[in-house]
Amino acid sequence: MACLSPSQLQKFQEDGFLVLEGFLSADECVAMQQRIGELVADMDVPLHCRIEFSTQEEEQLRSQGKKDYFLSSGDKIRFFFEKGVFDEKGNFLVPPEKSINKIGHALHAHDPVFRHVTHSPKVQVSRGVGEVSPHQDSTFLYTEPLGRVLGIWIALEDATLENGCLWFIPGSHTGGVSRRMVRAFAGLKLNTRFLGSEPVWDDSLFVPTPVQRGALILIHGEVVHKSEQNLSDRSRHAYTFHLMESLGTMWSPENWLQPTAELPFPPLYT
Repeated sequence: MACLSPSQLQKFQEDGFLVLEGFLSADECVAMQQRIGELVADMDVPLHCRIEFSTQEEEQLRSQGKKDYFLSSGDKIRFFFEKGVFDEKGNFLVPPEKSINKIGHALHAHDPVFRHVTHSPKVQVSRGVGEVSPHQDSTFLYTEPLGRVLGIWIALEDATLENGCLWFIPGSHTGGVSRRMVRAFAGLKLNTRFLGSEPVWDDSLFVPTPVQRGALILIHGEVVHKSEQNLSDRSRHAYTFHLMESLGTMWSPENWLQPTAELPFPPLYT
């Protein structure tokens, strides 16, 4: 991936996403899945910190947007859960390994297995390039100018129509960002709020993008994408992180995620 071909670059610029099959080997995917299993087996999340992950505005503001566990997770490894996996007291209704929606937000920095992949020579991008509701990554990772954030999504297992592959609206990255999640304070307490609103996207515009284990999908920060609920009996593990072009880019001071002394925002690309 050190250099996309002219046709690949054109495809990415037109659609706002690009599939690169065979980016990781099966052995590399298995090693990452095994590490996920180890992390989940060792997790110890207090009852009051058990948060259901969502990209929907009302659910975000009700749950993770008001939880210190989420807002302080930018430089830590923390666990976020699927809907409906807890009882009213926060106890698991399903095996813990079946409850995870997302592990974030600093696997790439603190875990050696994921750090190795993130900083691999394979991940050198040339310049210019569970159920998750429709959204744009730049809603949460806003830069000036726009177009400087690139999502990296790697399938650790086959992603199919049945188990929740990604869906995109091709070309939707050209219309700007419809809403932003920004930092807000209630007195001295950090919360979040939204500026703007998410349009109601026409489902017929979405194109499914099933891929095989080891595939990588490049995702423009403004392209609209989603994944449907996994209705199969198979998991759909994936590893995702974001790159920001370092030259001439300002990371918004209003973003919920801010650099810290411990994690001053790798990875970047130039």
